[in-house]
Amino acid sequence: MAEPRSMRWGRFVYRHRFLVLAVCVFAVALSGWFGRDLAGRYTQEGWFDESSESVAASQIADDIFGRDTDGDLIVIYTAPPGKTVDDPEVRGPVTAALADLNRQYGQHIHKIDSYWDSPFSAEAADKTKRHAFASIGLAGGGGTATVNNYLALKPHLDAGVDGGGPGGTTVQLAGLQPVVEGINIGMQHDIRRAELIALPIVAILLYFVFGGVIGALLPVLIGAMTVLGTSGILRGLITHIDINVFASAVMTLVSLGLAIDYGLFTVTRFREELAAGHDVETATARTVATAGRTVIFSAAIIALSLAALFIFPNGVLRSVPYGGISAVMLAAVLSVTALPAALSIVGRQIDWLGWKRFSRTKTEEQIDAAFFSRLAQWAMKRPWAVVIPIVAGLLLLSIPLRAIEFGGISEKYLATDNPARVAQQDFDRLFPGFRTEPLKLVVVGANSSQLSDIRYEANQIPGLTGRFEPASVTKDNVNVLAAGLTDKRDADQVINALRSLPEPPGVQIMVAGIPALERDSINGLINGLPLLLAILVIAALAMMILAFRSVILAVKAVAMSALSLVSTLGVLTWIFVQGHGSEVFAFTPGPLMFAVVALIVTVIFGLSTDYEVFLLSRIAEKRASGADATESIRYGVAHTGSVITSAAAILIVVTGAFGFSDLVLMKYIAYGMIVALLIDATVIRMVLTPALLKIIWR
Repeated sequence: MAEPRSMRWGRFVYRHRFLVLAVCVFAVALSGWFGRDLAGRYTQEGWFDESSESVAASQIADDIFGRDTDGDLIVIYTAPPGKTVDDPEVRGPVTAALADLNRQYGQHIHKIDSYWDSPFSAEAADKTKRHAFASIGLAGGGGTATVNNYLALKPHLDAGVDGGGPGGTTVQLAGLQPVVEGINIGMQHDIRRAELIALPIVAILLYFVFGGVIGALLPVLIGAMTVLGTSGILRGLITHIDINVFASAVMTLVSLGLAIDYGLFTVTRFREELAAGHDVETATARTVATAGRTVIFSAAIIALSLAALFIFPNGVLRSVPYGGISAVMLAAVLSVTALPAALSIVGRQIDWLGWKRFSRTKTEEQIDAAFFSRLAQWAMKRPWAVVIPIVAGLLLLSIPLRAIEFGGISEKYLATDNPARVAQQDFDRLFPGFRTEPLKLVVVGANSSQLSDIRYEANQIPGLTGRFEPASVTKDNVNVLAAGLTDKRDADQVINALRSLPEPPGVQIMVAGIPALERDSINGLINGLPLLLAILVIAALAMMILAFRSVILAVKAVAMSALSLVSTLGVLTWIFVQGHGSEVFAFTPGPLMFAVVALIVTVIFGLSTDYEVFLLSRIAEKRASGADATESIRYGVAHTGSVITSAAAILIVVTGAFGFSDLVLMKYIAYGMIVALLIDATVIRMVLTPALLKIIWR
């Protein structure tokens, strides 16, 4: 009888193990060298919905008047005690410093307007005259080039912190670019922390999982190779398409977490095959044929889940799949090539430098008598008594989901003591009539009388800091009016009211500005969520049916993944929106960032289905050998329980590194993943699933 193709591949890897490993290491090293400068090539663009009215309106205004740069960089000057910004010894040095800044960095600056020399000078100082500001418009289109122009100016302006500014002033930097820079720097620090701290901790954790140095290091090796290799893949992609910096965090999360998980599953299966009495070649072949096949299915499910994000027009959401899919597919490839080759070389020395007390190489009899076997038997004795309270409890956790709110980029995502956040809050407090991110009305085709009527109607709408004023002179029969938004949480009501203004014949009124751009992006995400979930469900059903030839098992798996997802989002809403535990976790309650929510939905759904694949594959394997339903369920839980919980623990360590971030959006990812993993890998997989399967197969 011919051997299965998957077994033949495993034997091929064994016979050419040194060559296979050498080729993989060389390819990954070459890819890593190629991607060595990846960090500086990510783009900052892509946060807005390119199909929205606000983007179209902004494009019209930018094409005619040029990009509005007023909110790029706000420099707040605070006079020394006892002096005002009108005193000659303050005014003179500040105006000279601004003129010098324009001379030195003219190629980076579009314009400078300040309290001392601009049309809005009367309002650009507070009532005490101790504080005044300058608006520095930066060159560039508002994306990566503008960020780089800000970074060129920043060292010069930073010299004014703590009273070192011109005329003894204290200088603060507010506006969009300081906030964006704070988020980007924080994200890069978090990625380095995850790579430098999580890997050693995971290696230590794996040592206690396997009880041996070699067994612990091999999954970590696959994780490190995946990080290195994926950087080269993204470096190649980024020469042809824009990839937002947000994709780098996803690449790190998937590379470290899933690659190590796949290594854990593969090494565990290899040790089981050795314990069953097989020689190294057969153990390698059987490992690739079983664990390797499951890894491929798992990677395909997660890749399809991430690919669902391509339905959104936002560049930041479309960037996520590039990093995630590249990482997960490379992790899967390495798990069926480099890892089995390394296992073939190591062979029975897999337990070298092991600690017998923690060794997980157990015989089948030992596994069948262990905790997870007994847990499955307990769950199956009274399945309804297990299913009803668990499902009710998880649905209870989802109740706060009704209060979920979404937001865009905000200074509140930064730490409370972050200079950019403090400066932005001070600006909003000191200058309530100004907003660095105003709402705009782009009016096309209106005569002076019609424009006056439109302004009058717009000014009657509540929620604005002041009246709509011309942001530019009329040009090509287009007018742009601007007014600040009192509270961003009222943005939808104000924008909808503005869009409901009656349009005179032949006149077009469109709403633009950062608040409108953000709300259109958020509402586009909300409107796209049903399609996203439909794609996730259909993809998971198709893959599960393909893997297990059972519609019932596929439907059950998707239902469990959905239950895990809604309960996790409920917990996130309870914590981050409603603010429970905000002092403990050091964050400011507020809306969830829309891009992070979309990421969490896809990754959690994919991971949940992923663990189901690993569990059901062992159940189906036993069922195919002739065992009855009860024994197959018990066997599957017993042989995957420790592996799934260990894999979850590893991912918790990796994502937990992001939990120490100063950025609230990274805390979302960390705590969202931790909650999902705790719920999924323990309650759902180890208790709820065997009870449900017992009911289904009764």
